[in-house]
Amino acid sequence: MTVQAEAFHRLHQSGCFVIPNPFDAGSARLLAALGFKAVATSSAGFAWSIGCRDNAVSLDEVLGHLRAIAASVEIPVNADFEDGFATDAAGVARNVTAAVATGIAGLSIEDSTGDAERPLLDRTLAVERMAAARAAIDTSGTRALLTARSEGFIAGRPDLKETIDRLVAYADAGADCLFAPGLRSREDIAAVVRAVAPKPVNVLVSTDFITVAELASLGVRRISVGGALARTAWTGFLAAAREIAEHGTFGALGRAISTPDMNKLFDATGRHHQ
Repeated sequence: MTVQAEAFHRLHQSGCFVIPNPFDAGSARLLAALGFKAVATSSAGFAWSIGCRDNAVSLDEVLGHLRAIAASVEIPVNADFEDGFATDAAGVARNVTAAVATGIAGLSIEDSTGDAERPLLDRTLAVERMAAARAAIDTSGTRALLTARSEGFIAGRPDLKETIDRLVAYADAGADCLFAPGLRSREDIAAVVRAVAPKPVNVLVSTDFITVAELASLGVRRISVGGALARTAWTGFLAAAREIAEHGTFGALGRAISTPDMNKLFDATGRHHQ
């Protein structure tokens, strides 16, 4: 077991923590410098950073990204490993084995298909995939933390009972942490927490609908922000670029953080390229 994996498991044992989502090594380093105890990759944030839409990045590109993020910080890194880049359980196991070799402390596996007609994998197959991911991690000896994601609320099937049934089944299959992105109701979040207790629950906050303190009071252990930090960065970039393109003015640039201040932030991280 790695030091980072051990620390990551400890974070999930009590309390509530925010695991923000960087989109490259620089943003990961600044988040660590701000005092966050762990970070998580974002499939969308990474895809946009290399000029792709979400879910259009190859396994090899993702593995390279995981290596880069894990090497850039000393805190635990959780991987948004999408659907495991395979449908069958054996393929998921093979790819999870490759992922945990990159230095990450944990990863998540989804149950969505990308097919609007059948947005979620058959539950039996989804459970087999989660068990295969668990077995692959156990065989690796890394003790990477396994998060199971049930995607109904963001894939067109916002059925709380089905979501809970799937999360319970994934917990039974060996998932360490449970996650249903798209939950917004406090009642729904509390119901998920109760259903999978004592295992920890991650909640995605991608807009301003709740606070850390409120989520902690509901028993939530981990809070992620998905692609929201990346979207925030792109919002500023696009606003400044559009001002130049459409108006020929540079007001947004005058409001940006200065180059010396950016350099000071990276000096504070203590990391330098040779």
